[in-house]
Amino acid sequence: MTCLAHITTGYPIGEVRTMKVVFCEKFGTHKDLVVREIDPPSSPAAGEITVDVSVRSIQFSDIVRIQGNYQDNREPPFIMGGDGVGVVSAVGEGSQLAEGDIVLTGAGCVEQATVPETSVLPLPSGIDMAAASSFRAGYTTALHGLQLSRIQPGESLLVHGAAGGMGLAAVDIGKLMGARVIATASSDDKLAILSSLGADHMINYSDGFRDEVKSLTNGRGADVIFDPVGGDVFDESMRCIAPYGRVLIVGFTSGRPALAKTNHLLVKDAQLIGYTMGGLMRHDPKKHEINVATLLDWLAHGRISPYISHQFPMDDIVDAYDVLVGRKVVGKVVITN
Repeated sequence: MTCLAHITTGYPIGEVRTMKVVFCEKFGTHKDLVVREIDPPSSPAAGEITVDVSVRSIQFSDIVRIQGNYQDNREPPFIMGGDGVGVVSAVGEGSQLAEGDIVLTGAGCVEQATVPETSVLPLPSGIDMAAASSFRAGYTTALHGLQLSRIQPGESLLVHGAAGGMGLAAVDIGKLMGARVIATASSDDKLAILSSLGADHMINYSDGFRDEVKSLTNGRGADVIFDPVGGDVFDESMRCIAPYGRVLIVGFTSGRPALAKTNHLLVKDAQLIGYTMGGLMRHDPKKHEINVATLLDWLAHGRISPYISHQFPMDDIVDAYDVLVGRKVVGKVVITN
């Protein structure tokens, strides 16, 4: 969700047009979201650019924000959505960018945005815009977490919620790092896609996963567990963690944060590691910058492959969140104009 300083300023004299924006105007459910027609942003001042956004991604954490339950929630009204990709249509004085450049911006579900030039990420020409709009949040979170876990080639990586955008990113990067990836998801259809995308072992966690993880690891348990789900999934994970294992706490899409029993950590000599992308950006911005550059290079060279299962126009934003809430998504959902 993004609040743009110029989002409601007037359009240029003589140019009568509006643009679409998706707003959360009150806490509730995604069905309360509204698409508004508002004035486009003002012309960019020095140090700013205007971006015509073509495609943007949404994620499950948006649902938690809409409910008012996110850890750093802001008060409504706010603009929905996260990263978007578009073309620079105007530049302010002294800009290092040019009209026609392709950039990644955190402007959210807007058709046009005037933003600080320093807030965007220039992208190479010819890049897949939908894939580029989908990689940053999930892939930077997954990469940083796996770095924190110090995962080694040949170690077992158990990824929960592996069909989601963040989980699928962990599968993708885990394979790139040489891990043996065990992916869990809620349906056999999702698992079939995960198999085609490189996961080594698939588990439908509807009937539990502890015993199968133990079997796949010769009774040892998983060396690293990537958990964006929390709740009961976390509880069961603590019963199939390997000695000296590391559990990455990424979120709680189940609606219940993980409650750790520290005696389990003692018995297994295990570690819990909690982190967020926002925390990395605040506490170690240089590291975040390096990670984004690394991921962008991997994306440009086909070493990572963000998977997009659904695409909706902005007017159908409620339908887009319906498929997220209904757990029908593999990878990401993107919103077009």
